[in-house]
Amino acid sequence: MISAGDFRNGITLEIEGAVYQIVEFQHVKPGKGAAFVRTKIKNVMTGSVVERTFRPTEKFPSARIDRVDMQYLYADGDLFNFMNMDNYEQIALTPDVIGDALKFVKENEVVKVCSYNGKVFSVEAPLFVELEITSTEPGFKGDTAQGATKPAVVETGATVYVPLFVDNGDKIKIDTRTGEYLSRA
Repeated sequence: MISAGDFRNGITLEIEGAVYQIVEFQHVKPGKGAAFVRTKIKNVMTGSVVERTFRPTEKFPSARIDRVDMQYLYADGDLFNFMNMDNYEQIALTPDVIGDALKFVKENEVVKVCSYNGKVFSVEAPLFVELEITSTEPGFKGDTAQGATKPAVVETGATVYVPLFVDNGDKIKIDTRTGEYLSRA
């Protein structure tokens, strides 16, 4: 059991039968009245974010989220197939569970598949990936004002904004959380 006074970002709990993850929290001590905890919590199954307040003494059971390393095998129509690296068991997930998680992931790469009580609710891509640029416009000398960028399509089909000196065939490092170019690989 976790009391509201012990909330931290990233903790997952069961509140009224649903599983929530704490996105943001703030302990508030008003001049008049009792203290309370103001939170932004995200329903891990639906993805909706809600603001709620709790008394610091309220307690909630902690929810155990299983994160399993799985290899992304291939897309088959509307299904995405993954294989557990430990027991070679395969599962197929729909696009609504995947979301944008595979935007920067190539086939045969390892991702984390998140589940609660056996129900898969999301897929987490690696934090950083190295991908090859398949098409981009050439950058010309003298086009730079300051930090000028141009769109580039990487091998997974996603578009990333890169500096002008990056050309077709270059491998670049991308932060999958923001989709930003980090450096050449």
